[in-house]
Amino acid sequence: MTSKPQISDASDTPRILVVEDECFVRMVAVDMLEDAGLPVAEASDADAALRLLEGTAQAFDTLFTDIDMPGSMNGLALAQRVRARWPHIRLVVTSGRVRPAGRDLPDAGCFLQKPYCRSDLLGALARAA
Repeated sequence: MTSKPQISDASDTPRILVVEDECFVRMVAVDMLEDAGLPVAEASDADAALRLLEGTAQAFDTLFTDIDMPGSMNGLALAQRVRARWPHIRLVVTSGRVRPAGRDLPDAGCFLQKPYCRSDLLGALARAA
């Protein structure tokens, strides 16, 4: 069952889209970002993220996605699609199982190994171009 994308900040400020199928991991990532004062939206898989982007892509400046997810595509495929369609969105991908080769990441995308702490996450967001 795919959950409905959720937006945790209703302002027009560009925000980070967190895509993670593990509810607890997604909640922790969202909390880290919100505690740093960053507005966040969340989705449980790539399909939910794309639905959210279709309607409000200009509202996002960063995609932070897990690689291993159920659904029609994994996080690397999602990142590739986002880069092709919305090149203004910065990309950070994460995984605790897969370490992608540089050629697997879209141009200027950044990889963050799980587990990560808040400073690691914020650093990866800063490095993403």
